[in-house]
Amino acid sequence: MADPESLRQITRSPAPLSTWLGVVLLFGLFGVIVLAIIGPSPRGSDYEQTRAKKRMENLKTSREDAEKALNTYAWVDKNKGVVRIPISRAMELSVAQLTQQKPAQAGPIATPAPETQATGVSTSPVPAGSPKPSAAQPQGAAVSSPPASGAVSPSPAAVQSPPAPASAAPAKTP
Repeated sequence: MADPESLRQITRSPAPLSTWLGVVLLFGLFGVIVLAIIGPSPRGSDYEQTRAKKRMENLKTSREDAEKALNTYAWVDKNKGVVRIPISRAMELSVAQLTQQKPAQAGPIATPAPETQATGVSTSPVPAGSPKPSAAQPQGAAVSSPPASGAVSPSPAAVQSPPAPASAAPAKTP
């Protein structure tokens, strides 16, 4: 067996430059071989082309279906007697029906009832969601609260105009 001192020198000595150069050349040779084998092989571009063809076919069929639905007669529900008609015919019928109707007169805009304030302090409770008066508002300025759900919000012109007479009734709309 070898002397333990000589083994220590061999393990601690730096590798010669030729060893490092040999490892680098081996990796380079491996890279050249890989490029020579894989390089000329065709890439998988067929996948994208087939996907594009499928997308175009789907688009074409959906457009054909939409065109068919818009321009043909068909039963929607035969038991109930519901049919589908071409859109051009539906527009003609709608225009004919609207020309036969007389325009209805618009009714008055609903205005809120005026609040009576004798002392300047409101006796009605303020809703929790309403805004509080701030220092930026004048002292006599009124604070408007948001309309209740389902209530009609008056327009600014309706708020400034005098209330409509009680005998005026809104016209019925079709």
